[in-house]
Amino acid sequence: MSVNGETVLEPGRRVEPGRDAIAFDGRLVDAAPEAHAYLLLHKPVGTVTTVSDPEGRPTVMELVPDALRGRRLVPVGRLDVMSEGLLLLTDDGELVNRMTHPRHHVAKTYVVKVRGAVEDKALDVMRRGMRLAEGEKLAPVGARVLRSEAGGTEIELVLHQGVNRQIRRMCRDLGLTVQWLRRTSVGPLALGRLAKGAARELTAREVAALRRAAGFTD
Repeated sequence: MSVNGETVLEPGRRVEPGRDAIAFDGRLVDAAPEAHAYLLLHKPVGTVTTVSDPEGRPTVMELVPDALRGRRLVPVGRLDVMSEGLLLLTDDGELVNRMTHPRHHVAKTYVVKVRGAVEDKALDVMRRGMRLAEGEKLAPVGARVLRSEAGGTEIELVLHQGVNRQIRRMCRDLGLTVQWLRRTSVGPLALGRLAKGAARELTAREVAALRRAAGFTD
């Protein structure tokens, strides 16, 4: 056997599928491609959703387990630095494109705590699809109150588009002050009880459900 024209005698020689040319008895053979990695993590406040940050702030890549550090994982979408919650990382480029393309409208659920009470008319404006101060017209948003107490009100918002900082801008235009914001689900994936800063790989069943939500038919 040879790798890139070099005869290999020792067992256990590592190769990189798709890059190394592997031949046996002079004939090229295909190495089985490495399965994609899918990682669900709980992004904490103060962590930047990017592969690297020129300002030196902590990034979500620092939360990736050591076993996956060599993979070319990228975040699927974004959470702003002051938000927390579910973030998906993967090296499946086709899935990233599907999940971030407006045509597929993969639902994302958030729980937001705002200061004071939230009037029904504010929720109705979100449900109908409001226009932001900057002029962007938003699609209708699922909106309901989860809990109201002296310190503020928790509301659940379900979004179907990827407008930058959409929730914070909606709340701003409706006179609501955001105290904290957490993404709790993306399509069929739920954050559950995963601790802040923790990460786990998706199960095969979760990957299949996510691919269906993104429009794959396999």
